[in-house]
Amino acid sequence: MLSVSLTSRSWAFVFLVISAICALFTPIAAVKHENFKTCAQSGFCKRNRAFADKASELSSTWESPYRLDPTSITFDNGKLSGTVLKKINAAGEEVKLPLTISFLESGTARVTLDEEKRQKGEIELRNESKARKERYNEAEDWAIVGGLEPSTGAAISADADEGTTKVVYGPGGKFQAVIRHSPVGIDFRRDGQTQVRLNGEGLLNMEHWRPKVDKPEGEEKPEEPPAIPFEDDTSLWEESFGGNTDSKPRGPESVGLDITFPGFEHVYGIPEHASSLSLKQTRGGEGNYDEPYRLYNADVFEYLMDSPMTLYGAVPFMQAHKKDSTVGVFWLNGAETWVDIIKSKSTANALSMGVAGHTDTKTHWFSESGLLDVFVFLGPEPKDVIKSYSELTGYTQLPQEFSVGYHQCRWNYVTDDDVIDVDRKMDKFNIPYDVIWLDIEYTHEKKYFTWDPLTFPKTEEMHKKLDEHDRKLVAIIDPHIKNVPDYPIIEEMRSKGLAAKTKDGSDYEGWCWPGSSYWVDTFNPASIEWWKSLFRYETFKGTFHNTFIWNDMNEPSVFNGPETTMPKDNLHYGNWEHRDVHNINGMTFHNATFQAMVERKKGEVRRPFILTRSFYSGSQRLGAMWTGDNQARWDHLAASIPMTLNQGISGFPFAGADVGGFFGNPEKDLLTRWYQAGIFYPFMRGHAHIDTRRREPYLAGSPYTEIITQALRIRYSLLPAWYTAFHEASVSGAPIIRPNYYVHPGDEKGFAIDDQLYIGETGLLAKPVTTEGATSTDIYIADDEPYFDYFDYTIYQGKGHHKIDVPLEKIPLLMQGGHIIPRRDRPRRSSSLMKYDPYTLVVVLGKDGKASGELYVDDGDTYDYLEGASIHRRFLFDTETNALTSIDIGTSGPKTPAYLKDQAKVRVEKVIIVGAPDEWSGKSEVFVSEEGAKESQRRRAVEMAWFAGPKGKANYAVVRDPKVSITKGWKIDFA
Repeated sequence: MLSVSLTSRSWAFVFLVISAICALFTPIAAVKHENFKTCAQSGFCKRNRAFADKASELSSTWESPYRLDPTSITFDNGKLSGTVLKKINAAGEEVKLPLTISFLESGTARVTLDEEKRQKGEIELRNESKARKERYNEAEDWAIVGGLEPSTGAAISADADEGTTKVVYGPGGKFQAVIRHSPVGIDFRRDGQTQVRLNGEGLLNMEHWRPKVDKPEGEEKPEEPPAIPFEDDTSLWEESFGGNTDSKPRGPESVGLDITFPGFEHVYGIPEHASSLSLKQTRGGEGNYDEPYRLYNADVFEYLMDSPMTLYGAVPFMQAHKKDSTVGVFWLNGAETWVDIIKSKSTANALSMGVAGHTDTKTHWFSESGLLDVFVFLGPEPKDVIKSYSELTGYTQLPQEFSVGYHQCRWNYVTDDDVIDVDRKMDKFNIPYDVIWLDIEYTHEKKYFTWDPLTFPKTEEMHKKLDEHDRKLVAIIDPHIKNVPDYPIIEEMRSKGLAAKTKDGSDYEGWCWPGSSYWVDTFNPASIEWWKSLFRYETFKGTFHNTFIWNDMNEPSVFNGPETTMPKDNLHYGNWEHRDVHNINGMTFHNATFQAMVERKKGEVRRPFILTRSFYSGSQRLGAMWTGDNQARWDHLAASIPMTLNQGISGFPFAGADVGGFFGNPEKDLLTRWYQAGIFYPFMRGHAHIDTRRREPYLAGSPYTEIITQALRIRYSLLPAWYTAFHEASVSGAPIIRPNYYVHPGDEKGFAIDDQLYIGETGLLAKPVTTEGATSTDIYIADDEPYFDYFDYTIYQGKGHHKIDVPLEKIPLLMQGGHIIPRRDRPRRSSSLMKYDPYTLVVVLGKDGKASGELYVDDGDTYDYLEGASIHRRFLFDTETNALTSIDIGTSGPKTPAYLKDQAKVRVEKVIIVGAPDEWSGKSEVFVSEEGAKESQRRRAVEMAWFAGPKGKANYAVVRDPKVSITKGWKIDFA
C-alpha cells in the first residue's frame, strides 16, 4: 500500500469537502518527474556540479582552495588531528575546518571534517530560527553500533615525502594513509598500491557559514562578490520547489568530495535505485545517465526502470571491485546526497612493454548539510569490505524463521472472514505459506491501533484460526497519526509534545491516508518510550502473539509536502532540521517499532518481525525491506534481481520485491515466472494494489496454480539452507543472495552479471526467467567445477554461458560441485510445522571428489540461541576417505543441553550423493557410526542404492534413513 491517488480509497468525501486540496495529492497514473527535483533544481547539487565543471575546465591550472596546516597536526591513540584551511577570497582570507583521521583496530579508516565556526556556535541564524547552529553530528548515534576501537598499532611513518604525512596501520601494517598537505588529499594504500584517493580531483567543497548580505534597495547586484569561487548564490539562502519554499536559516552548508578508485572499473552499492548492479556513469554518453545517483528517501510509486532517480531508502555505502581486489567507502551523512560517477579509461602505451591500460572510477559525493564523514575499507576481498562495514553499522538481525517463508498480502483483505477464507483456500489447494497481511483498511477510519468494528469484529477468532497451522498475521502501522477529536493516540502525542515540528516550533500538520495528520518524532527518546507502550497487548487490543508489524510511508510520505515528503526546515528532537536527518528518519521509526515489539508482554522477549519501506545504514539490524511500489511488468520483474542483490552487498540482505508487481494485473505467465523468481528473494511476499484483480495463487488456475505451488514447495524444502544463510549474515554481514563477483572475485567476465545469483554458501546458482515468452536461457558459469541441474542432475561444466531449456514449469537452478545442501522434503502448510521433520542432505561432489556444507538450527522464535540453544553442524565428504562426517561447530551455553534434548529425535532421513563414482555401482550398503551409540550400534550397515546417470546426467546414490541425529557427531562410511 503506498502513495497512490486518494480517489482509489474509501474517503472520497475529503475531496468533496476540501476540493482545494486536490492539487496537493500524489496522482495514481505513474511517477511524475516534475514532482521530484533534478540536480539542476537542487541548489547544492547544481553548485557542486558546477564546481566540478570549473575544475575540469581549468584542468592543470586548477588548484583546490583547501590545505592542511602542517603545524596543526597531532597524532594520539590512533587518531590524527589537524586543521584544514579553506581560502575563500583573493585576499587570502581562510576558514578553519577541524580534521580528524581515525585509524580503527578493524583496519578501517575514518575521515571527518567539521567547520569551526558552526562547531562553536559562532554563527547567526536567519528568520529567527530555532534550529541548531552546528553541523549535524549525530548520524553515528543511529547508524554506528561498533567497530570504532582505535588501532593500537597505527603510527606515523618517518619515510613520508616532503609535504605529506604518512600513517601505517591495518593488519600487519599493510595499509598506509598518505596525507598530502597542500592541497589536502589522502591516498589510502594496500601493499604499497593506492586503492582509494580522496580529493585527488580537488573537488573538496565545504560551504562555510557567512552572513547573508542583502542587496541595497535599487541595486541589481550585491556589493560583495560571491564568497566562494564558481558559486551561484541564487539558492544559497532559500529555495523553492513545487510551491514550497525552504527557508535555509543556516545558509549554504553542503559538503562535497571526490573519491577515486584507481584501476577499478566496477563500483556497486548506494541503494536504492532501479538500476544495474554495476553502477553506470552519470555525466552522459551512450548507455549512461545524465543525472547523478540521488539518495533522498521518497515515496516514488510506479518508479521507472534503469534510472538513478531516488527511491525509498538510502545506504551511502559503495564498493569498488577489480580482479581479486575489493575496497569500499561509507559516506556517513543523513541529508540529501547525490553521487556522480565517471570512468576514466587509459589505453596501453605501445612503447611501454607489459604495461596494460586500466580504468579509474572517479566518484563525486555531495550532501546538503552535516559533517564530511567518510569511512574507507581496503578489503582485499568483498567479504572483508562487507564485514568491516557491518561491524560498524550492525549485522542483519537473525529473524524469526517463519519470516523466511512465503507471505500472502494485498491491499486489502477486507474483512476477518476474508482473511479466514484465504487461509482456508491456501490449505485446500495445498499451497504453503506462513503469513497473511493487512493493509490500512483494517483500521477504524484510518486510525492506527484500532480495528474497524464492522469489518474486523472477530480479531481473536481470526488469529486463532491462523494459529491452528502456526501462521502469523502482519498489520500495517504508519508514522502519520490522524488528526481528529476523540482519538486518544493523537491527543496524547500532541499533549506530550511528541510530534515533529514546523520551523517555528509548532506541531507539523500534513496530509496522508487519514487526511490531516501529525507525525510522531521518533528521534525523541520520549517518543520511542511512548510508541513502545502502544504495542502492548492490553493497549493494542485485538493483537496476539502471532501479530507482527509493517512500517510503511516512513520516508516520511506527506502527500502535500515538497517532493511528497516533509519540509526540510521542519524541526526534530534537539532542534535538528529535517534536512539534516531526512534519510535517517525512516530508520528511527523502524527502530521505535522494533523496540516496541521485542517485549509486548512483560517478561516475554521474542524476536520481532517488522517490514520497513524506508531505510538507512543500520536498518538491517531491525528487520526486512522491500522495493516498494513496483509494476506488474516484465522489466520490473527483471529489475528485482539486481535490486535485491544490491541490497545484500550493501549490508541489508533481508530484501525482496512485491511478487507479481504491486500495480497492474499480471498475465498468468508473468505471475508464474515472478513466483519462480520470488523464491530466491530473501524476503518473499506476494502483494497487490487495491484496484487490481485478486491473484492469490489458487486463483491462477491449472497449470499455473500447480507450477506456482511447486515453486513454493522448493522454497520451503530449502528453508534449512536459507535459515543457515540468514545465520551467517547475522554474524558476518555476508549477503544471503550473492552476485557473481562476490563468489568469484577473480572472474572479470562476471563482474557486471546481475541476473543470476548464488544462495549463501550452498553452491545453489539460480537464473530466474524474466523475459516474456522465453523458452531457453543462458546461465553463466565462472569456474571449472561441475554444476548439476537441481532437478535431474544434468551436468554443466566449463567456464562461460550454458543454454538451458526453460518451459514454463522449469526453474533454472544448478548445484555447484563441492557443496552439501540441507533440505526438509516433507510438504507442510507452514514452516513452524516442520520443526521436528527429518532432514535430507544433498552431497554434490566437486571435481576433487570433496564436498562440504553447514546447517544452523534454533527455535526460530526467541533469543535463546544467544545462550547456546542452537545446533550448528558442518558436513564434510571426501572420496579419498569415502566418508561423510558431521562435526559440531556450534557455540555452547547454558541453554544448550535443553535444546539438544528437544531436538534429539530429529534425524537425517536421506543422503543423496550427486556425482557418485562409478566404482560404487556394485555397492548396496554403507556403514554408519554415531557418537554415544551403544557398542552394538557403533558400526551398523545401512542400505544404499546407486543409480547410473543417463547421457549428460550425473550418477547419484541414495542412502535411506541412516538414522543419525542432527544433534550428534556421526560418520557414514562408503568404503
